[in-house]
This record gives sequence, C-alpha cells and structure tokens, in this order.
Amino acid sequence: MPIAIKDSKFNITSEKSTKELAQKFSENLIGGEFIFLYGEMGVGKTTFVKYFINELQKINNLPQTEITSPTFSLLNEYQVKDIRIKHYDLFRINKKEDTQNLEIFEKNNKLITFIEWPKLIADTQKIKSINLTFSYLNDLNDRSVNIKV
Repeated sequence: MPIAIKDSKFNITSEKSTKELAQKFSENLIGGEFIFLYGEMGVGKTTFVKYFINELQKINNLPQTEITSPTFSLLNEYQVKDIRIKHYDLFRINKKEDTQNLEIFEKNNKLITFIEWPKLIADTQKIKSINLTFSYLNDLNDRSVNIKV
C-alpha cells in the first residue's frame, strides 16, 4: 500500500471526500485483504464500502450497483470481474461463537473482505488486516478516518 494511504488520517466530512478516498483505496487493493472498519453507527463505514465497490465497477466498465448495509443479513457479496467482495456487518452479533460458521477469514487472492464491527469476532489480532477507524469530530459536524496498515 503506498505511503499516501498507509498509516494516515483523512478528513471525510463531505461525501465527496469519502468517495475520493475510496477511489484511492480501490487502486491499491489486489485481493486477499481483510479490511476492518471501526466506528460508531452512521459515521460512514458502509458509505465508504459503497464508493469502493462502485469505483471497482467503474474501473472495470461495469454498471454501478446499489450497495446496501448488511446489518440484517450479516453479509452482502459482490462480484467485480474476477474479484469477489464480502461485506460483513457484525453489529447484531452478541457472542464471538456466533461468528464461527460465517467463514469470515476465507483466504483467497481473488477476495476482498470488509468487516464492520470487527471487535465482535475472535482473533482479530492474528489476522493481517488494514484497519480503518472512522470518527466524528467537532460535535458530530465533521468526520475523519484513520488508516493503519
């Protein structure tokens, strides 16, 4: 991952800045990555994933599809050419044991896995991941994301 993204903090107060960051991010993933998305509800995690997937679709001359939160289904999957994207939202999971059958940590070089609320799963420290921490600033008027590789 280039130094411009690695271990950096970005202002994503505007939706445009969120989209631009997701576009840059999409240029740097090749498959096999696990991206952990931390942050409060409504801070922009799913919006970031939406723009990421839509950018990959655009790059590959595919129609942009609607990207929704997997809060109720736990998992949404997308296929963009030869890359599969899994987008988990584990907000509703109460016990780590409830994640054992989800096959979250499937190792595949043609797969990119986004996981919202990763603290709810076991062994996140043992997984090589890219960590995005979304935060509210200035009494919820602004937002930022900190990227740690």
